[in-house]
Amino acid sequence: MHTPEAQQIIFFLIAAAALGLLVTEWLRVDIVAVLIILALAISGILKPQDAFSGLSSEPAVIVAAIFVLSRALQLSGLSDMVAGWIVRAAGKRESRVLAVMMLGVSAFATFTEHVTPTAIMMPALLKLSRERGIPASKLLMPLSFAASLGSTIALIGAPAFLFSSTLLQQAGRPGLSLFSITPVGLALAILGVLYVLLIGRFLLPANKGRGSGSDLFQTGRYLAELTVLPDSALVGAHLEQLRGAGLSSFELIKWLRNGESLRRPFGKQVLEPGDTLLIHLTSDELATLRQEPDGLKLKPVEQFDRPGAQSEGPGEELSAHMVQAVVMPRSQLVGATIRELGLQRKYGVVALAVSREGTPASEEIDRVRLRVGDVLVLEGDEAEIQELTRDQPGLMLAPFPGQPRPRKARVAAAIMAATIGLASASLLPLPVVLVAGALAMVLFGCVTVNQAYQAIDTRIFVFIAGAIPLGLAMQKTGAAERIAHLLQGVMGGWPPMATLFALFAVAALVTQVLSDAGTLSIFGPVAIALAHALGRPPEPYVLAIAFAAVTGFVTPIAHWGNLLVFGPGNYRFSDFVKVGTPLTVLIGLVVAWLTPIVFA
Repeated sequence: MHTPEAQQIIFFLIAAAALGLLVTEWLRVDIVAVLIILALAISGILKPQDAFSGLSSEPAVIVAAIFVLSRALQLSGLSDMVAGWIVRAAGKRESRVLAVMMLGVSAFATFTEHVTPTAIMMPALLKLSRERGIPASKLLMPLSFAASLGSTIALIGAPAFLFSSTLLQQAGRPGLSLFSITPVGLALAILGVLYVLLIGRFLLPANKGRGSGSDLFQTGRYLAELTVLPDSALVGAHLEQLRGAGLSSFELIKWLRNGESLRRPFGKQVLEPGDTLLIHLTSDELATLRQEPDGLKLKPVEQFDRPGAQSEGPGEELSAHMVQAVVMPRSQLVGATIRELGLQRKYGVVALAVSREGTPASEEIDRVRLRVGDVLVLEGDEAEIQELTRDQPGLMLAPFPGQPRPRKARVAAAIMAATIGLASASLLPLPVVLVAGALAMVLFGCVTVNQAYQAIDTRIFVFIAGAIPLGLAMQKTGAAERIAHLLQGVMGGWPPMATLFALFAVAALVTQVLSDAGTLSIFGPVAIALAHALGRPPEPYVLAIAFAAVTGFVTPIAHWGNLLVFGPGNYRFSDFVKVGTPLTVLIGLVVAWLTPIVFA
């Protein structure tokens, strides 16, 4: 057996090595997590069952369930519907757009993995930017901030808060409930909106953004033709009712009836059998229509009467082979129309849709003259497609990214509402409720089994599994108490608010290079030990670290959401420093003031 001093030395060596690997990114975070687990078990710092306890811990299970629930909301179309509501309510003035968008995204992010709202809203905001003349850079950074602030409203919003609850339980305190942090989170979300409206938007650059000129191509939108079948339930329906038929984000280009184009506006027009709609839609919507037509059929398929891609069950993958084919420079296809190519006649391949960078195509599919860079969505047997590419080397194949979306928005909304209701009532443990909710999404066809497994980010899952025993080892070896004793000597006479703000500031800087779970694993046990040494409740101290880990907006590398908007917003590194640092300081002051009141 090692002496307590030797155990602390071994622990600090393991922690230092882990920190170095995480900061330098020499190894993936999940590999580092496994190394942490093995090092703690082999060195004898923890028993094997304790070292591997993170794999079955509540935070790891909850995070996995949240990934599945978030993916189900996306694939069911509910996320797109929410994004559409936010955009339609945003109005035209920049201040209203920012206020509505940030409040809506914060609410959206409360119960989803926080990158999801950013990824879903970004294409819609780029389009809104172009249509309403608002620079994209004025919208995208506030979007990322709002998603992170929304994740502070409920315990399941970010791994940092789940990890905080586990650390408190390890220290002999009650864990946090689903809405324990809600008063603080709501205050931070409102603070974020007010800051952006009164200060931040004047500090943001006025860039159009890299996605504004060609986001049709960059966001995976395609031009397709739909035919209304005679027996369709949509006959007599208005255009907006298509949004409930798997087309939540479509854009109508032309409405053809008996070969003639109908005139806008279309508000009073209803669908008739044989109508052809020329629309822009996403890859997922295209895949959904191909699999579950529901009274609408892609016109190229209807013309050639291919057997199509029917699934054996709701939400299953397409059985037909769909690929993307990019028209390369010097291709013989440049300048030819799809009709002239005779793909069906020569090869048995159907062109379902086309995507074009820059000015979108707006003609019927078979009349589009191909340009370099055009992307065709082709369907056919693998042998047929291979024969086509052998004869036409100017076509470069790429996987089709679309995932069919079952039209289960209402079902997904009901399941999510029931899950939140049960979790709020605390009738069952939170992991049980969330796993049951994720399973219900699978059983009711909102997401397939394969999609559910693919939704789980195994790197984050495994990293949390390694971070939890690291925090446990810090407590068991007395390392947390040793560091807390040193801090007590410095902060012993400080007011509680000053101590909490200092902890927040340090954690906010560290989280620029570590994940939120990584920051909690290092500083969380120290914060709890410091609170005990000062004779104060530990909840405000560990949560000061958690809030800092989630809302440290000082640089673009702090959060995935910031990195996601960095390129499309055409930002510079200094833009995040200039806009994010004052907001981070204000958040730190509110956290230091409010958490002792909430957790008195």
